[in-house]
Amino acid sequence: MRGRQVFFETLLNHGVDRIFGNPGTTESPLLDSLLDYPQIQYIVHLHEGVAAGAANFYAQASGKTAFVNLHVAPGLGNAVGMIYGALKNNSPMVVTAGQQDTRLRLRDPVLGHDLAAIAAPVTKWSVQVETADELGPILQRAFKIANEAPAGPVFVALPINVMEQETSIPAGKPGHSFAATRPDPAGIAAMTRLLLASASPAIVAGDDVARAGAGDTLVKLAEKLGASVWFEGLRGRNSFPTDHPAARGTLAFDAPGAAKQFAGNDLVLMVGGPFFEEVWYAPGSPFAAGTKVLQIEAAPSRLAYNFALDAGVVADVGAGLAALDVALATVAGEDFDAAAAKRNAALQTLKESDAAAQKARVEKAWARTPTSMARAMAEIRAGTPEDAIVADETITANLDLFKTFTFAGADDYFSGRGGGIGQGLAGAIGVAVAQPKRPVLCLSGDGSSMYSIQALWTAAHHDLAIVFVILANREYRVLKHNIDAYRARFDVKSNKPYMHMDLGGPTMGFADMARGMGVAGTYVAKADDIKAAVAAAFKTGKPHLIEIEIEGKR
Repeated sequence: MRGRQVFFETLLNHGVDRIFGNPGTTESPLLDSLLDYPQIQYIVHLHEGVAAGAANFYAQASGKTAFVNLHVAPGLGNAVGMIYGALKNNSPMVVTAGQQDTRLRLRDPVLGHDLAAIAAPVTKWSVQVETADELGPILQRAFKIANEAPAGPVFVALPINVMEQETSIPAGKPGHSFAATRPDPAGIAAMTRLLLASASPAIVAGDDVARAGAGDTLVKLAEKLGASVWFEGLRGRNSFPTDHPAARGTLAFDAPGAAKQFAGNDLVLMVGGPFFEEVWYAPGSPFAAGTKVLQIEAAPSRLAYNFALDAGVVADVGAGLAALDVALATVAGEDFDAAAAKRNAALQTLKESDAAAQKARVEKAWARTPTSMARAMAEIRAGTPEDAIVADETITANLDLFKTFTFAGADDYFSGRGGGIGQGLAGAIGVAVAQPKRPVLCLSGDGSSMYSIQALWTAAHHDLAIVFVILANREYRVLKHNIDAYRARFDVKSNKPYMHMDLGGPTMGFADMARGMGVAGTYVAKADDIKAAVAAAFKTGKPHLIEIEIEGKR
């Protein structure tokens, strides 16, 4: 058996039915063998970064291990930013790249470099296969490491001659490991005592809640506690229904901002996340003195990583939440239940107040020209099917997105973590491949979209029913906000203009770019036309791009 046969048999053994890739010469053994393995579809991309970005979201939306094939040193370099995003998203992903013939390594061949060294900083494990005998065992280990908590990408370099070597070592197979850990009863008891003593608990729902399918359990627990529920500043999944009265929104990107949001809480339970990704340094803690801090994580490396804990439990996230729910039901008395009911009523009032404030915000901005973000989001929502999945990279329109759209389930919303831009368009490809029966709405700013605009060609090539909405404000709006923050935080006295943050001159024509890549394009300048344009795009059942003119920074 040749190395390339071991390669494909290992993929089949691990349930891989998609390869996200960009072809190159050193990938010839893989590409030439695809016809022999019709069970595996190759999703072709025009840029390696788009392939890795699509695979990242595919892993999230499918629940499978994503598989990526890139091309030598420059191709891997092109994808490093998106692999970093997969690392931050904790996406189980095996990334491979064709490598030059190992017999050339002392001759400095064209496109040659140490691929494992390039990938190492953004992966959990990075290795080169040196002989065909190693291929099955290394790939088997790669799948294992990619899926161990916290999950993430691994990298394997595949020299072209190794893929053609003969070997008697068979294809690797997945181990039938039952790795979901049960919580320590002593830890659950400690948490229960602290929760019973709390007068105002809060929960931070990380992405692992969605990954574990534990959203319903978290809802039960939040209601039993009368706890508010927050999301991290950057999140990739929807771990709690956003229309639930307990859902309070997104945490700030600095410690003082989060501390303000937690000011009324005497206990914070963090579940299933890195806690926290900050943008700006500020002294202090997100938790006020005396606040009890609890944490449930599947990986011990995450417990007490940034904050001292009053109680921390290592467990499968779903099992940990379920154990807390049972423990509270067993020991909570009438007084606790009555206090929780009062907190739930207060949260309902807050939710109604938030909805009224957003309605007023939309009405105030309704007639502005160009279209306000608040109205644009309201009109987009009105034209979008109820069962649509949102692949999000709205950045500065994020506030209006979450106050306009409702995300009930874990698979209703996907986004990138880590802050790298361009993940939205690329990621929408992965979502559509993973969830072909649901319509997909991709929301992106104009600046972000240009990092992965080649994704449009892949959508057309594979006939993926994605409606891409580009919110065109002709600027890097987030950078303008951030330079304002920089000037304030570092006491920089300046009224200078925003240098190199405008995207006019020339103005980009996204509808034209889409048509050039085989995707129908619609340009919308008037707010009154947005709803109809979005609805019509979805009705086609084809990939479609809508460019909407919106206002810039005010």
